[in-house]
Amino acid sequence: MNEAKDRIKAFLNRFFRKAELQDHDDIFALGYVNSLFAMQLVMFLEKEFGVRVDNKDLDMKNFSSINAICEFIERKAS
Repeated sequence: MNEAKDRIKAFLNRFFRKAELQDHDDIFALGYVNSLFAMQLVMFLEKEFGVRVDNKDLDMKNFSSINAICEFIERKAS
């Protein structure tokens, strides 16, 4: 899952250049996420990892941190 984590970090770094995000940092609580970015993140995950993000998956807990996103992808892929 390190490869997935690296791909997610690279995506986030394109948007949050000045941030030194840790894997557990809550990107919502830190104020990095707006509704447009949330949709971009969902589209990135669907395209990059071949997972389908359903309406029921649109819970901030699934996308709040790099670790949470990786866990979400693992669940969807299995």
